[in-house]
Amino acid sequence: MEHSYSALIVSSNEQFNHAIASLLPKGSFEKPSFANSINSAKRETTDKDYDFIIINAPLGDDLGMRFAIDKGTKDAIILFLVQNEIYGEVFDKLSEHGIFSLPKPMSKQAMITAVRWMLTAKTHLESNHKKSVKIEDKMEEIRLVNKAKWLLISKEGLLEPEAHKQIEKEAMNQCKTKKEIAIQIIEKYS
Repeated sequence: MEHSYSALIVSSNEQFNHAIASLLPKGSFEKPSFANSINSAKRETTDKDYDFIIINAPLGDDLGMRFAIDKGTKDAIILFLVQNEIYGEVFDKLSEHGIFSLPKPMSKQAMITAVRWMLTAKTHLESNHKKSVKIEDKMEEIRLVNKAKWLLISKEGLLEPEAHKQIEKEAMNQCKTKKEIAIQIIEKYS
């Protein structure tokens, strides 16, 4: 399944911007957006959530670590590029927040590899999110069915196994899910 991910490149270096934009796989990314400072990146991310944010630090107004941490908690994959001299300190602070960081200067191949890692991480996050949603849906169905069973027990005097069988039977007879039948029962007695 092909994705078209959004990317924000935060850098005050035009040459860097064009180089990074050219490394983003065309089939996987929309045309990237650019911000030349942390303040403009904050404005850019006010109305839009980006899938990927690449920060070429430092910027004129800020190093950008707080911005990276804030945006990294919102399902964006962040790559933070920083001078080799402070890389160790930056890595220690950002890695605990799940933010990728790399020292500069770096080779084109290293950047291509980093983009591939970011795509892999995003795919993994999306897969886990889908599994989480399925589990949440199943838990909601169980809660609703249990609530409907208790209503049938208290309002119609059924035993728990009888209430459960009634919900299953109605679901089969009406070609609906147990969750839909549970909602009908809850609405009936509410």
